[in-house]
Amino acid sequence: METFEFQFSELIPGLPEELGLDCITRLPYTTHRLASAVCRRWHQLISSRDFYYHRRKSGATRHLACLIQALPPAYTATGWKLCTSLSYGITVFDPLSQSWDRISPIPQYPDGLPLFCHIASTEGKLVVMGGWNPETYDPIVDVFVYDFTRCAWRKGKDMPSERSFFAIGASDGRIYIAGGHDGSKNSLKTAWVYDLRSDEWTELPEMNQRRDECEGLMVGSEFWVVSGYDTERQGMFDSSAEVYDFDSGEWRVVDQAWETGRCPRACVGMGKDGKLKNWSESAPSVRVGACGMVIGTQLLVTGSEYQGAPQNFCLMEKEEGQNSKITKMSIPEEYSGFVQSGCCVEV
Repeated sequence: METFEFQFSELIPGLPEELGLDCITRLPYTTHRLASAVCRRWHQLISSRDFYYHRRKSGATRHLACLIQALPPAYTATGWKLCTSLSYGITVFDPLSQSWDRISPIPQYPDGLPLFCHIASTEGKLVVMGGWNPETYDPIVDVFVYDFTRCAWRKGKDMPSERSFFAIGASDGRIYIAGGHDGSKNSLKTAWVYDLRSDEWTELPEMNQRRDECEGLMVGSEFWVVSGYDTERQGMFDSSAEVYDFDSGEWRVVDQAWETGRCPRACVGMGKDGKLKNWSESAPSVRVGACGMVIGTQLLVTGSEYQGAPQNFCLMEKEEGQNSKITKMSIPEEYSGFVQSGCCVEV
C-alpha cells in the first residue's frame, strides 16, 4: 500500500486499514462528494492529491470527455424560442456508461462560458481560462478550476496578460499555454505555465516564431504547439510545429508537421506512428468543424458532413493490428449542439 502524507487508520471501523482504503478507492467518482461528508478523515483522504494518484495506479479512475458545447436554445412559457446569441456550456460524456451530463455554470458566468475560452485537465481537475466576455466581447484573463470531488468551481490566479486563440496542454498538475494573440490582435510567441498546486504562473522561454490560432497537444513529456501564423500572415497557417521539452526546458522546431494553410484548431492528434493526424479525416461524417479527443483507449470525434449539417458524434476503438472501429452514436437532443473544443478528464 502507498504511504500517504497523513494517517488513515480505521477508515472503516472493524476493517484493517489496507482493506478500508481499498473499499474507498473503489468508490465511483460520482459518489466522492457525498463520501467526503462522512467524516473528516474521509474528506482528507478523498480530496488529497495522493489519493488521486493511488486510484489512478489502482485502475480505479475513469476517463471522461469534457466538451465546450453550444447550449440548446431557451424557450418562453408559450414554447417559442428566445432569440438570444449562442451560448456555451461544458458537457460531460462518460464512454463507459454512455451517459451525458452538464457541469454547473461558472458562478461569474451563469448564462454561458466566456466565448472561445480554453479548457485542459490534470490531476482530476478541469481548468477553464481566457476567452471573451460573452456580453462585451472584451478579452478576459480569468482562470477557473472545477473540482469533480466537490462538484464546485473555484477562482484561480488570473492569466499574466490578455491572450486569445492560444495553444494549451496539461501534465502533472500544470497547464501550459503558448502563442495566440494579445488584446491588440498581435500574434505572440511567449509561453507560460500555471501550477494548480501553488496557484502561480511562471514564464517559459519564448518560441522561435509567433503563432496565432495554434493548437496545443501533449505527447509524453513534451508540449506541442502546432501551426499558427504571424500577424502579417493573417490566416496563412504554417506547416511547422514547435515542441517544448519538459526535461531540457527548450523549444525545437518540427518542419512539415502539419498541412500548410489548414487551421489546426481542435482537430490535431498524434498517431501511433508519431506523426500528427487530422481528426477531420477520420470519417466523412465529421469532416467539417471536427473536434477530436482521446479518451483512454478510445477516440471521440465530433463534426458535420457538410457546412450547416447536424453534428455527428463518432466513437472509435483502437484495436491492435486492426483498423479503427468507428461507431456513430445516437445523442440526446439537448447534447447534440456544436462542439467548439474539448479535453479528456481522468477522475
